[in-house]
Amino acid sequence: MSKKMFKNVREEALRMLERIEKEGAYSHLLLNHVLKEGTISDKDASLLTELVYGTIKRKNTLDYFIEPFVKKGTASLQSWVLQLLRLTVYQMEYLDRVPERAAVHEAVQIAKKKGHRGVSGLVNGVLRSIQREGIPSIDSRLPYLTSLALETSHPEWLLQEWTAAYGEVRTEAMARTNLEPPVLTVRLNRLKTDKESLLRQLEQEGCSVKAGNISPEAVLITSGDIFQTSAFQDGLCTVQDESSMLVARLLDPKPGMNVLDACAAPGGKTTHAAELMNNEGTLQAYDLHEKKVRLIETQTERLGITNVQAAALDARKLTTKHEPRTFDRVLVDAPCSGLGVIRRKPEVKWQKEKEEISRLPQIQSAVLQEAAELVKTEGRLVYSTCTLRQQENEEIVNSFLENNPSFERDKSACGCLPEMKDKTSENQLTIFPQDFHSDGFFMAALKRRY
Repeated sequence: MSKKMFKNVREEALRMLERIEKEGAYSHLLLNHVLKEGTISDKDASLLTELVYGTIKRKNTLDYFIEPFVKKGTASLQSWVLQLLRLTVYQMEYLDRVPERAAVHEAVQIAKKKGHRGVSGLVNGVLRSIQREGIPSIDSRLPYLTSLALETSHPEWLLQEWTAAYGEVRTEAMARTNLEPPVLTVRLNRLKTDKESLLRQLEQEGCSVKAGNISPEAVLITSGDIFQTSAFQDGLCTVQDESSMLVARLLDPKPGMNVLDACAAPGGKTTHAAELMNNEGTLQAYDLHEKKVRLIETQTERLGITNVQAAALDARKLTTKHEPRTFDRVLVDAPCSGLGVIRRKPEVKWQKEKEEISRLPQIQSAVLQEAAELVKTEGRLVYSTCTLRQQENEEIVNSFLENNPSFERDKSACGCLPEMKDKTSENQLTIFPQDFHSDGFFMAALKRRY
């Protein structure tokens, strides 16, 4: 029987970094795909994850370190050469368990394989110089935010925006927290199990677990492969961040209600709402893309949920499908810049341009306005995002209320989040990554008065 041949882990990391940078691929999806292929050995799987996430997380800091050692500057380098240097300097500076000489040797070998002799010579020269001289310190004369952007590897425009909205202390804490590795969190399926039973079963199946910090359904997976457990495969739990779990709690759907989720894929909040409804009543779940609708259907099938009807529809056209004022609960988990989930998707901070995301509030307002038409009198409308930008959060809600006097802030809503009462203001909630080491999130509950 022939021995299985595995790919070189650093070559694969380089290939993935190139795809993420050039094609806008998502790191978590790409990593999941590669690891499922089985072309990376088990012993290298965690290293591949570390190399890809770490290099992306620290991108502009790494560029600052490399720049003085490249005669014509990093802008003169081919994209893959710069990625290779970043990848290697990341190992040299941040990974104690990788010997520097091994990292440098591998980089030179990859450069020889991918480029001509001049390229491998350049890579070798730059890395040997860094080995010899050490990385440069961040210039103490730089302005505070420029320095923070380099220390925490964030775009300076984003830190400026956060500082204007939330202040320097909260911004710095957020930026530093975004460099920490996220913990995988699952939500127990209350239709099939309870928390004690789930914790016990996951431990028996080789996972290290503990109860979540803020959501009653949350279980933190500190080690082990949750996806290989029968608990996951049999639908006793599903992957969802704790902050995200609070959205369905704020919506507070009851058994027998008529509920609508306007932007539902991949289905985490939809299925949570269905579980809170005890699988009774109806839940209409829409998403713009047919392919994403299938993700919702896959989720509901695995979790044993039968009261969800999923379909493809532009959320700005909901009234073409439904009569006004026919739903007890409506959720708008709006398409957003995703800047609250940087710890899980570090490329987000580099892929999102300020000009590009400036168009989002117009879409968010249109979806919220359309969805509001479907809410019954005394019914609840919840608006949420996984971003931390007031332009996509508070300003959207404030503008909506100004233009829709039939709606008001739902004063009873935050009673659905008793553990979060001290953090709610005006019946809305902003969670920062540093608060509970969960994703950054915003959510607000509104009620139709008449």
